Amino acid sequence: MRTMEGNTIFQRLLHGETIAPDDPDAYKMREAACVTKKLLVQMNNESDPKKIRSLLGQITASEIDDSVAVFTPLYINYGKNTKIGKNVFINFDCTFLDLGGITIDDGVLIAPKVSLLSEGHPVAPNKRHSLVPKPIHIKKNAWIGANATILYGVTIGENSIVASGSVVSKDVPDNVIVGGTPAKVIKEIQIG
Repeated sequence: MRTMEGNTIFQRLLHGETIAPDDPDAYKMREAACVTKKLLVQMNNESDPKKIRSLLGQITASEIDDSVAVFTPLYINYGKNTKIGKNVFINFDCTFLDLGGITIDDGVLIAPKVSLLSEGHPVAPNKRHSLVPKPIHIKKNAWIGANATILYGVTIGENSIVASGSVVSKDVPDNVIVGGTPAKVIKEIQIG
């Protein structure tokens, strides 16, 4: 059922609409993923930082600032719903599922093997093949530790740190360190 008549499936996802597996436009997600994969193969086999930024710009349909550093490989399923600020560092082997939207603000550090998953599924077995999109927002100067997973609908606060290996399922306030599974506040960060 379309609740936002006339919008593309990608707009519907960004507006938080759950997409059923029998949605008549669901095939468009797979088609877009194949286009993105072709660009990812090129990007992930490139060593020139300028060319990597250019290809990432094609994947995200946005300009990637010269201050952004990406150590490939990087895996993205769609790309056009990912927004990357300035002075961002993305380390090796990260995965972004961005149909629900991913925003990475200025100054963010993302360590190796981080997963940003803006998509999930309903709990009920008879609805589990539906796609539930909710945006992820990593605010200014946050640091996401190695092998951390940020789940759909989560905002990471400004200056906050997610400890390595954590699974974050709820919003993180500004200026704290969180860790664990599920992640909980461990410590406040003193600014100044």
